[in-house]
Amino acid sequence: MPEEPRRPKAAAGRLALALEALGRSPDGAGPEELSTQVRQLALGQRRLRRLLDAVVAMSEDMDLRAVLRHIVEAATDLVGARYGALGVLGSDGEFVDLITVGVDEERMLAESGLPQGHGLLVGLLADLKPMRVADVGADPRSVGFPVGHPMMTTLLGVPLMVRGRAYGNLYLADKSDGAPFTDDDEAILTALASVASVSIENARLYEDLKQAAMHFQLRMLPELPDLSPLAVEVRYEPASELPRLGGDWYDALTLPDGAVCLVVGDVTGHAVAAAPVMGQIRNMLRALAYDHGGPPSLVVTKLDRALTMFTEPPTATLVLARVEHTGGEYVLRWSNAGHPPPLLVEADGTTHFLAPARHGLPVGVEPSFGRYDDEHRLPAGSTLLLFTDGLVERRGEDIDATLAELADQAARLAGVPLRRLCAELVTGRGQLFDDDVTLLALRLPGEDPVRTSGRATGP
Repeated sequence: MPEEPRRPKAAAGRLALALEALGRSPDGAGPEELSTQVRQLALGQRRLRRLLDAVVAMSEDMDLRAVLRHIVEAATDLVGARYGALGVLGSDGEFVDLITVGVDEERMLAESGLPQGHGLLVGLLADLKPMRVADVGADPRSVGFPVGHPMMTTLLGVPLMVRGRAYGNLYLADKSDGAPFTDDDEAILTALASVASVSIENARLYEDLKQAAMHFQLRMLPELPDLSPLAVEVRYEPASELPRLGGDWYDALTLPDGAVCLVVGDVTGHAVAAAPVMGQIRNMLRALAYDHGGPPSLVVTKLDRALTMFTEPPTATLVLARVEHTGGEYVLRWSNAGHPPPLLVEADGTTHFLAPARHGLPVGVEPSFGRYDDEHRLPAGSTLLLFTDGLVERRGEDIDATLAELADQAARLAGVPLRRLCAELVTGRGQLFDDDVTLLALRLPGEDPVRTSGRATGP
């Protein structure tokens, strides 16, 4: 039979037995002392492996608070402490956040609040050196524990430095075996803090990049006009992971003939390249709809032809709609170019997906392809939802099921203000988005639903 691979524990045990059989080692150490040294070596190797695992976990996560929690959990595990905490400093030097292990963080913060500018922790930040305290209560720098804070006896803390400045402090209290903190504990915590500073800086840069991308994307999207007596609201949510630039867009405007024009579209492809293409298509479509007019199918046809000016014509899906007020009622006329169908939510919660009679190709695919219009009466008080596929497409889930889920949720929210409706439909489910998401909502005047007031705003 093949020989089983040697396990570290078994190898250490055999080495200890061999040393014991020899009786004495060349340097005069006895078998018990050598066995202790072997055990300490094995413990050090296990600590090193756990430290490396912690470094990998921190480097893989780009969410700043998740990185901070990784740091506290790794420190507590590596040293074998009962309690761990990481206090984060603001620009004014005061604590602005606290991440804990071993205590009820929410309850403690509610009862005690964040650490104050005095006591042992402030001394740690003032010296910017590791601190070990054998008896917290007896230390002259101690000011006691606030209400709701667990009693602690021993303390080991190190400052967290990011780019030469104190970002916060990492401290542990009371080892699980009751032993005091050692030089080895201090060394491994210092090593962890040093590595952690790199992960913290990376997470901060990642967060800054996300915010910059989001700001750039929103600057490319329009502010919604006042369409009274119609109420309009929009919600845009970028993809959960970088790059957070995408090809989603929306628009709403009053046309020269008094009709309201609505559009929601999605440029094919992702990343940085989709954003400027989105801006070009949005502006072209707006100009065609406003200056040339005509039914939605004609405007989309003109866009198809205009896209041929590109060497490699971009493609996009979209819904272009006209809301007309004639004969005392509102009528929706729209053309669908390969896009998810609009969802109509009546005042009583009845929902209808307005699927086109004939499905259209995305724009930019074939300029000679025929475009068609569909028409539907909009009841008083109803809400029209135009959205991109990022709202309903999820990995591993059937699109029909997610569309039905959207309709059910929209029906339950039929009477709430538009801003809340959009927020609940987009972010209320707490999901992560693989693609950017746009939701444009238009509500007709009526007695049943709650009307939003004032000028409609963007996301």
